[in-house]
Amino acid sequence: MNDDNRKEREIMMVMRKVLAQIIKDTTPPSKAMKHPLSDQTIQDIRACLGLISARERELADAAGIPVEKPYYADEKPAAEVVPINNITRLRRDEEE
Repeated sequence: MNDDNRKEREIMMVMRKVLAQIIKDTTPPSKAMKHPLSDQTIQDIRACLGLISARERELADAAGIPVEKPYYADEKPAAEVVPINNITRLRRDEEE
């Protein structure tokens, strides 16, 4: 990845985080309360986040970076790590 793409990716990431923080800070604690931002502003923020996400994906694809997918802490990983010591023990057990 060249320097320009790296800088652009960093800018996109910061913009996404700032917009997300603005959303968190302005969201009222109860659904019964009126949101301080207008409906049009909320739609504009959603559109900005969509454009940022699309551009981040384009930059990642151009750089050959695999898809970055969020995961849950209790989610079982796709691969299981097997210690080398366990492998040698299995072979000894099979030989006996």
